[in-house]
Amino acid sequence: MPDNTAHARRDDLPDELRRVSLSRTFDEDAELYDRARPGYPPEMYDDLADLAGTRPGSRVLEVGCGTGQATVPLAVRGCLITAVEAGPRMAAVARRNLADAGNDAGNRARGGAGSGAGDGITAEVVTADFESWPLPDEPFDALVSATAFHWIDPAVRVAKAADALRPGGALSVVRTQHVRGGTEEFFVEVQRCYERFDPDTPPGLRPPAAADIHGSDHADEVARGGRFGPTVFRRYEHDLTYTTADYLDLLRTYSGHRALPGATRDGLLACVAGLIDGRYGGRVTKRHLIELAVSHLR
Repeated sequence: MPDNTAHARRDDLPDELRRVSLSRTFDEDAELYDRARPGYPPEMYDDLADLAGTRPGSRVLEVGCGTGQATVPLAVRGCLITAVEAGPRMAAVARRNLADAGNDAGNRARGGAGSGAGDGITAEVVTADFESWPLPDEPFDALVSATAFHWIDPAVRVAKAADALRPGGALSVVRTQHVRGGTEEFFVEVQRCYERFDPDTPPGLRPPAAADIHGSDHADEVARGGRFGPTVFRRYEHDLTYTTADYLDLLRTYSGHRALPGATRDGLLACVAGLIDGRYGGRVTKRHLIELAVSHLR
């Protein structure tokens, strides 16, 4: 396999000229996003509690909640959530998921099998751009942004996060990256599909090794603001296996795929499907690196 270190790049560094337009693509099919996007491992929430203080009764501001992949677990754990989501369809699905989780928790508690969350789920989803959303008077104990902080205006996001927090409050940013592992040969072969249908694909692109991915860009950005202490990192590698249909659904939620012209996207997805079905028995495994970065307000 050729060395591809020169091509390694993060999945979450959008072109600034297209950042806003790409960020709007997720809201086009919120139900698909909710169905296809994975959640986060339980140990991440344990580390959030330990490092950021997201414990029962803590006031948490979530920025870019999507359809609630992180919102629901935090609310079930007893955090008091205010979630800001720019996409109205995404926000509506998040509200539904929170309501369903609250009903489930209440039923368990009334049946005597609750975990302590019971009817204590308290969460509000606000449909707004974080950049223009007026902060409430009472500051938050923690700000959490799961796979969303890179979509916020870089001129605003760290400073406004600091404004939203009490002294000692925690900025907690979760980033995800496709890394080497899983069905490795598929991710080598599938590049031919991308190079055929998307001319912007760098030749020889490969998933980077987890060890080659680091969060220094985020830590440096936070440090430049001068209002937070050092950034602490926790990392988790997570393998997920997809059927052909499930993998295509996942690809349809990615902003870069959604932004392709329809015929190009259809051709790309057909090429990917043919490869999975023809050479990999209709199933592939993708390895995700999930990185939690926590910085405390001075």
